[in-house]
Amino acid sequence: MEKSTTTIETSSRRAAATLAAFVMLTKPRIIELLLITTVPAMVLAKGGMPRLSLVVLTVVGGALGAGGANAFNMYIDRDIDQLMQRTQGRPLVTGAVSPKAALIFAFALEIAAFLLFSIWVNLLSAFLTVGACAFYVFIYSLWLKRTSRQNIVIGGAAGAAPALIGWAAVEGSLSLSAVILFAIIFFWTPPHFWALAIKYAEDYEAAEVPMLPVVVSIRSTAKSMILYTVIVLALSLWFHFVADLNLIYLTVAVLGGLVFLWRTVNLLRLPNATQAMKVFTYSIVYLGALFIAVAIDVLTYGTGT
Repeated sequence: MEKSTTTIETSSRRAAATLAAFVMLTKPRIIELLLITTVPAMVLAKGGMPRLSLVVLTVVGGALGAGGANAFNMYIDRDIDQLMQRTQGRPLVTGAVSPKAALIFAFALEIAAFLLFSIWVNLLSAFLTVGACAFYVFIYSLWLKRTSRQNIVIGGAAGAAPALIGWAAVEGSLSLSAVILFAIIFFWTPPHFWALAIKYAEDYEAAEVPMLPVVVSIRSTAKSMILYTVIVLALSLWFHFVADLNLIYLTVAVLGGLVFLWRTVNLLRLPNATQAMKVFTYSIVYLGALFIAVAIDVLTYGTGT
């Protein structure tokens, strides 16, 4: 009896470990940030709170799509992940998941996302989801990441897609407001990611990935980060007028954007990994706060376009 119980417990632990490994393939922490940009876009498109079922379907579909894209990325990067200290614990490096299983899992997630969106939401959101995955896989992961210092600049378009997907889920079309939301995330991505890349520049160099901090100095990287942060701040203010938002959003956009800019300027003044991680951490807080402010502003004042 004891042996049977032990066997069951061991099997349960293995099953839990396998499940955790597959979840890790989806990069859940990245998905959380993507979904934070999806729901506020839906609220703005509706001019209020969309029906709960649509929000749930869009969030689940978006998580499936993003998870599939991330699983494809891990499959493609399994050779360089084992060279980088930051990624040596990933499932395909440790052997917790086989490459074949990871690839099948990625395809399954993308198919599930497309079917969910096309059947229960609309075709535009379905094609945007799959298109974002294709861009991330073919343009960023297979091409730009290993060949160009502009890899994350162009590749960031995939991470900006959730704003379009959320809008399309509600409206079945896109608008200037949706495009500006996309642009905010697109231009936010380089300073956000380059800050992290400064800390792990040696890892990227060992893997021969030409992230900007690998090919230029921290000061030069910081100058580029400042430029992109200024663009983000300008876009966030333009968005205030285009989307007809109010004081809640404007306050967060101005104050949050200025602090973001101050952080990047401080990195130029003190070019080191500690300051870079302060930019990285704050950039996440900033983007989340900005999009949450969109939703709160619309739900408070009942406006938006």
